[in-house]
Amino acid sequence: MMNKKPLIVLTGPTAVGKTELSIRIAERYGCEVISADSMQVYKYMDIGSAKIRPEEMRGIRHYLVDVLRPEEEFSVYRFVRMAKQAMDEIYSHGKIPLIVGGTGFYIRALLYDAEFTEESADSEIRTRLEQIASEIGPEALHERLREVDPESAKIIHANNVKRVIRALEFYEQNKSPISAHNEEQRAKESPYNFLYFVLNMDRSVLYDRIEQRVDQMVSEGLKAEVERLRDMGYSREFVSMQGLGYKEYLDHLSGEISEEEAIYRIKRDTRHFAKRQLTWFRRERDVIWLEKHISATKEEEDAETKRLLEEIDSHVRSVIG
Repeated sequence: MMNKKPLIVLTGPTAVGKTELSIRIAERYGCEVISADSMQVYKYMDIGSAKIRPEEMRGIRHYLVDVLRPEEEFSVYRFVRMAKQAMDEIYSHGKIPLIVGGTGFYIRALLYDAEFTEESADSEIRTRLEQIASEIGPEALHERLREVDPESAKIIHANNVKRVIRALEFYEQNKSPISAHNEEQRAKESPYNFLYFVLNMDRSVLYDRIEQRVDQMVSEGLKAEVERLRDMGYSREFVSMQGLGYKEYLDHLSGEISEEEAIYRIKRDTRHFAKRQLTWFRRERDVIWLEKHISATKEEEDAETKRLLEEIDSHVRSVIG
């Protein structure tokens, strides 16, 4: 255990307040941050991804933020490869990597050194499955996944066509479900001496925060951001444009739905997304839950942050002394 390098993870559902707490943790323990967010990695996608702003970073170096163009694919394989490169650099600075973000699948793959190969994709199978999704619809694909791998179907939403296809592709290649493979990988011992914090709060408060965040995104110009991306040539065919907020506004801009309906769908689907995130984190092992209490005033917010940091302190000492 002692020869393993230290690693801190801060995750939790969307809109719970990971960004501010992550900066306080980084300042306190000498960390540099690696984003485990599947959308903040993209350039030009700032408002809809709730991307951390330079002034919010407070001088803390961040990796995997604003580094890929929207046409580039960001897979779990690519995340692990890029995150490991960033970790090597952070360790060389004499600092501790702090993984921050809500993509639990990426975090698990990194923590347990899951085996992924870029060459594992079978283009013939993938093309056939993509054609089914296009001609019959994503629900038909998801129903097929439910038949062969019900555990994956519970976790992967039907609209996440990319991950549904990957799971079905894995099944056809290996004649076994990817959920079983993931459990095998999860049973591995981690090569890191890590702390895995999950920030959470009362569900009704979280949902209120999600609605407020979406309203803020709209007021900050989410529609104009999606228009610019569309004018740059980014359409629904790009995986990046399937992100929450982007696909709904593309539907609105194409005249399929009203802006009111787009906003309603973003709020609804973001609540559902947060619920699935929490389901994922509850299935993980070796996690430390941090319950964030409601803070009505700035003074209460500061006191709550201090309380959370003291709770984190009690665990961090076992990793970094």
